[in-house]
Amino acid sequence: MSPRITTALLLFLLFNMAWFVLYSAQLGWQGLTDTRPQDLSRVFLTDTPIANTLLALHMITGALLALGAPLQALPILRHRWPVLHRRHGYYIFALACGTGLAGLLYILMNGTVGGWWMSLWFALYGLAMLWSAANTIYYALDKDMSRHFAWATRLVILAVGSWIYRMHYALWFALTDGAASNPAFTGLFDRVQVIAFFVPYLLLAEILLRRGSRGH
Repeated sequence: MSPRITTALLLFLLFNMAWFVLYSAQLGWQGLTDTRPQDLSRVFLTDTPIANTLLALHMITGALLALGAPLQALPILRHRWPVLHRRHGYYIFALACGTGLAGLLYILMNGTVGGWWMSLWFALYGLAMLWSAANTIYYALDKDMSRHFAWATRLVILAVGSWIYRMHYALWFALTDGAASNPAFTGLFDRVQVIAFFVPYLLLAEILLRRGSRGH
């Protein structure tokens, strides 16, 4: 894919994610500062201050990660300002670790609103984010740019996963008025969605990455 097309797609993604970044960061901050965060959202529970703090941090770091990862992937940053790209990479790594660890600890303490099935797949998503972040920075330090690029691609997909998750719901409700979904997140669509918001995109990226490697 040409740098111009990549840049256009990343900027389009950032433009469409602006509302999510602001919403997630604001809700996370309110979760940290409000004395009754359970009044803000049902994901914050009564008398669980540690878990609520973890969730709020997950939201804030996740919002910054969703903004920072696509910016990090911009070709102009990678090619014209490599030093800035490297320094910003450590920032992305820290955000990915913070987002993944805070989310996993919250699930361990409180579970998720959708029960064990959602908890399982959200935990796998968090582990995938940590693994991708670790490999991205490892291969950068090892100067294996081919593998670094592949893992960075996976990390960008995972970084915007929360936005994809919400967009799937927005499109589904617009098309079907919420068929096979319920407030407990136990409907058929809800159960498929906890897989569909990241696994198919990772598989598609894997196909494209392998095809690209064979073309060189």
